[in-house]
Amino acid sequence: MKKHYWLSAAIALAASGLGACGPQPDTHTPADVTATADKGAAAGQQPAAASAQKPVIYQVMTRLFGNTNPTNKPWGTVEENGVGKFSDFTPQALAQIRALGATYIWYTGALHHALVRDYTKYGIDNDDPDVVKGRAGSPYAIKDYYSVDPDLADDPAKRQQEFRALIERSHAAGLKVIMDIVPNHVARGYHSVAKPEGVRDFGADDDTSVTYARNNNFYYVPGQDFKVPVAEDGYQPLGGEANPLVDGKFAESPAKWTGNGSRAAQPVASDWYETVKLNFGVRPDGSEDFPKLPADYAHKDYRAHAAFWADKDVPDTWKKFRDITQYWLGFGVDGFRYDMAGMVPVEFWSYLNSSIKMQKPDAVLIAEIYTPERYRDYIHLGKMDYLYDKVGTYDAIRAVMEGKGSTDRIAEVQADLQDIAPHLLHFMENHDEQRIASREFAGSGAAGKPAMLVSATIAASPTLVYFGQELGEKAEGDAGFGKASRTTIFDYWSVPSVRRWIDNGKYDGGQLSDSEKQLRSFYRKLLNFAASDKALRGHYADLHQYNRQHSPGYDEQLFAFARWSGGEKLLVVANFADKAKQLTLRVPAELLQQWQLQDGRYELSGQLDSTVKAEMLVKDGEGEIALQLPPFASRILRVQ
Repeated sequence: MKKHYWLSAAIALAASGLGACGPQPDTHTPADVTATADKGAAAGQQPAAASAQKPVIYQVMTRLFGNTNPTNKPWGTVEENGVGKFSDFTPQALAQIRALGATYIWYTGALHHALVRDYTKYGIDNDDPDVVKGRAGSPYAIKDYYSVDPDLADDPAKRQQEFRALIERSHAAGLKVIMDIVPNHVARGYHSVAKPEGVRDFGADDDTSVTYARNNNFYYVPGQDFKVPVAEDGYQPLGGEANPLVDGKFAESPAKWTGNGSRAAQPVASDWYETVKLNFGVRPDGSEDFPKLPADYAHKDYRAHAAFWADKDVPDTWKKFRDITQYWLGFGVDGFRYDMAGMVPVEFWSYLNSSIKMQKPDAVLIAEIYTPERYRDYIHLGKMDYLYDKVGTYDAIRAVMEGKGSTDRIAEVQADLQDIAPHLLHFMENHDEQRIASREFAGSGAAGKPAMLVSATIAASPTLVYFGQELGEKAEGDAGFGKASRTTIFDYWSVPSVRRWIDNGKYDGGQLSDSEKQLRSFYRKLLNFAASDKALRGHYADLHQYNRQHSPGYDEQLFAFARWSGGEKLLVVANFADKAKQLTLRVPAELLQQWQLQDGRYELSGQLDSTVKAEMLVKDGEGEIALQLPPFASRILRVQ
């Protein structure tokens, strides 16, 4: 019998622990998890949430979630279109999110960001629509790091208390809470009215006569005033509505660098012109003006990192973010999602994350980053728990769904990432990506079922679901600044499928269509299984390449792999095609030897559908399973 090196290597990695997502007892950082998930990493490096459950994160755009006003007028005001509130997350709503399988809830847009609405009676300055995207504003143009969005409170004067109560309700429902931290940039009009005594605003002590100074919070264009970008494609703030502040001007002297790094006093309209870039001690020429972390700290835990920074002089911006995160941990927040973390130096993350872990060792820390060559530094040196797996797994799966790529690429990505697989956050939707069911992507929620099943079960890493994804939300309609295919994050709006699920405040799905109910049922079964099944936190072996070579009915629209831990053995196969597939899935001898299965017949039972049954025949050391997969169908089969 010919030996297949690729499979032998995958199993060898799993057995040695190099590529496996090892079995995880119900503790935070067990030694065996450390050994199996990251060879050579010190105890304490493992994802904070490592436990008997793998994390399932439910992301909500907070202002949209509870809004049941169906008007959805482009550029509509709060009075016209409505806005969701913290109070819409009732105990019933949170219980239903928990029942879906979520263990964390990420309240996107909770922080006070620039928006176009008058809150001056609460001591809040008006924001200039010339430097605000949309009317409700981008949740990533933070105006006050020590406050939450007044739009979200029933009584804006009590917005902090209402957010604290939301955290308490979430915890009572069994959900841990994640909020955004946006370290790379802040709103042009940043001004904190809620900062604790003694805290200085970003830029308050800057030397604005120079482009760069180590303890400046911003970069400047000395001698030049900021100019509002020239509008493109007929764009008008607020859709052309008259407003005394819409005059094509914004007072900023001298001009600051724009959030995406533009150094022009007048950025172009495609830049992140509504934000200004923060200075973390990186000089304009790219050289770094802070202590360097020794390479061997990749193998040290967060305590050692905290000790390293304890006596170091660091830039002022670093200290400000340490204070901000400590403030929100004091509110009861359980973790942070870091926006555009890859635009901030890794040493800062070592400093910040170790300080967070010293206060809350089980805090979950998630980085948005799109440069795979830097992943390992951000995990090992930066002490991130999880990184976005967008460029790898998401892009590979999406290409298959759109008929632009082969499942061969999914197998290649997994092979490349096995040493850090437990640290990669998997998703098929979030606020930046197009909705699966949108016309611009897959066109239906059902088409996303095999993608979501593979994404949720291929590794021990967390799974993220964006609200409405489980209902097949299509994201139709021009909201104003936000356009169709992505649910707007810039406008006052409501989400039709979520409105139907809310069912006049009952949160029972009473107005959902049959197809929406069926899709939500699929997500509920999948997410609960993914969170709790121990085999999905165990070893991984690719079955795809072997079947591409040895199974005639197995093609580039199918994907298969094995997961196991101890005596629990799973076979996973997904059909990405819109037509049925009949095939014989072959299981190679190397894996069956690993599983200690002798020749004979073995019953297989479906884990998401109890009516699914199959049989594996092992003959001469190799296995085969006859399967018929309907369109967009997947199977998780347990070997009895």
